This record gives sequence, C-alpha cells and structure tokens, in this order.
Amino acid sequence: MKAVVIILVVISLSLAPLCAAAKNGSKGKVETKGDLFTSFIGSEGSRNLLGVVMMLTILAFAPAILLLMSSFTRIIVVLSFLRQAIGVPQLPPNQVLIGLALFLSFFVMAPTYERINTNALSPYMNNQIGYEEFVSKGSLEMSTFMLKFTKEKDIALFMNIAGLQRPKGEGEIPMRVLVPAFAISELKRAFQIGFLLYIPFLVIDLVVASVLLSAGMMMLPPVFISLPFKLMLFVLVDGWNLLVGSIIKGFF
Repeated sequence: MKAVVIILVVISLSLAPLCAAAKNGSKGKVETKGDLFTSFIGSEGSRNLLGVVMMLTILAFAPAILLLMSSFTRIIVVLSFLRQAIGVPQLPPNQVLIGLALFLSFFVMAPTYERINTNALSPYMNNQIGYEEFVSKGSLEMSTFMLKFTKEKDIALFMNIAGLQRPKGEGEIPMRVLVPAFAISELKRAFQIGFLLYIPFLVIDLVVASVLLSAGMMMLPPVFISLPFKLMLFVLVDGWNLLVGSIIKGFF
C-alpha cells in the first residue's frame, strides 16, 4: 500500500505546477465574482480551462502509463496463459487474477519506488530540490528499471521510426521511445513463458485423446477427462509456487 501512496503523490505533484499557475494568475487580478463561469472567460480563464483539461487527461491515462512502465504486463499475460492452458478460462476470476497481478507488481516494483521516494520525492517535499530535478530523478529511476528488461532491437525500432540518432548512452533514450519498447519486450517474454506453460498440459491432452481413441470412445470429449488430470498435475507440483516464484525471480 505504501507503493500506491507514493504513486498517487507523484501524480499529484506532477499536477501541482498547473494548479499553482492558475492560483498565481488569479492573485494578480482584481477580485471578481468567484463563480465557475467567470473563471473560464478571458485570457486567464482559457489558461485555467487548459490546465483543467490537461489535469483530467493525465488522470485518465495515469493508470495505463504506470501499468505499462511496471512488471504488470508480463505477470497478467502469463497468468492469462496459464488459465487457458489448464482449460478453465473462467477460473480464477478476472478480479482475482488482476488483483494478484497488481500485488505482485507492487512487490517487484517496491525497490524502484523506494529509490524514487528517497532520491526524488522526499527531497522535493522537504524543498531541497526543485520540480524539474524531482521529475528528472524520478524518471531516471524508472528508466533504469525498464532498460534492464528492454531489448536493444526494440529500442532501435522506435528510434528509427522516430528518426532519432543512435544514443551515446542510456540516459539519452527518451521516454517516448523507452516505454513502448519496454512494453513489447515484456509481451515477447510473456508469450515465451506462455508457450512453455502449454507444453505439459498439451502432452496430457494428447495422451488422453489417444487413450480414448484406442478405447473406441470417440464420442466422449477428451477435455472432460484431461481437465482433472491437468488440475491434479498442477496441484501436485505446487504450480502456483513455482510459477509465481519464477516470474518474480525473473525481475531480480
């Protein structure tokens, strides 16, 4: 939960300059009626309106941005593959699956969020650094995490599309290139893990189908027989422990 609080504080601090600008602009004028209509007319009013639109846009896209910049993508895709491989696409329910993926993401991202809190958020709250330095240090910590799991050819793809020159160092890679490159790199790893998950369950399906065919029970769907065996195999090998442990260790 501490990570959630840190994320919300970072978003609110990102919106602080917009609110401060609107507040300072209103102080330099003669006091008028403080209704909502008069605050959105004139030159200062249009600036206030633009600030509100930007704030609502940031709040709308903040969850998606934060999820794409974390380990959530790989975790939720792998868990979805597991559900399909076993043969029960409705179990666990979506709410349970997303909740588990969120808490696992917070666990993985906790060291990064702690460094953001120590190096950027706390000094900014104590007026030791400015807003630009706060954003720079916070972005640096997120970039360091994403660069560890981003493939070079994915970065090169977006760099070439954007028409940017080859960066001399990791610090020169812009976020608009790094975020989508990190996302497709995570999707590739998730699909590779999903392929490996399918293999043992596919073997069980093939064995059950062969036995039923040799026994002459062609009218009986093999999934009715193979599903209990797949569930038993997953439970006997302690599948949740192995799968979650492997995913988490992949980030450390």
